[in-house]
Amino acid sequence: MTGLVGRLHRIRHANSWIFGTMLFSSCLSLLASFVLSVDAITLAADPAAELSCNINAVISCGTVGSSWQSHLFGFPNAFLGLMAEPVVITVAVASLGGVRFPRWFMFAAQVIYTLGLALAYWLFYQSMFHIGALCPWCLLVTVSTTLVFATLTHVNIRDGNLFLPPRLQSALVTAVRANLDLMVLVIWMLALTLAIVVKYGDLLFG
Repeated sequence: MTGLVGRLHRIRHANSWIFGTMLFSSCLSLLASFVLSVDAITLAADPAAELSCNINAVISCGTVGSSWQSHLFGFPNAFLGLMAEPVVITVAVASLGGVRFPRWFMFAAQVIYTLGLALAYWLFYQSMFHIGALCPWCLLVTVSTTLVFATLTHVNIRDGNLFLPPRLQSALVTAVRANLDLMVLVIWMLALTLAIVVKYGDLLFG
């Protein structure tokens, strides 16, 4: 049992797992961004169009896509995903191939993706408490963005790319080695799921 735990620990901290997870997650986000972009164009042509993910009053891509929050910068937010995710995919693929990016590049990637994560959760909050509807593709973007952020943070802490004070850097490395970041990620995902169920309950399936 101890040997199995040690093997799983090594796998999780290996570049193949970290960047493989990043690649998979960013591909999911790119797919969702593409679908949302197509839906945005469809709604621009016909605001009354019925989208395939308009399931009920709560699960409704059309309701979310027609809101002002979905065009925060004057164009569909999904276009940002079409621009950003190919960069993440490139980083993941190159890293899987053995490329080691400069420290400043990885730090910049962390800052930019943190802003992207903040935007994703702002939109999630808006959907939950102001728009009053959820979009499955938007939820996929939220989850996949969280996973990319987690893997990027993992590797940047491990490799010391964040220009942190030595004491804080050491504490975070210890936490990552103990898989505390994974525990936080799992608890966070469960909390998001619980928040959706508590907020909407049976309406999700009505």
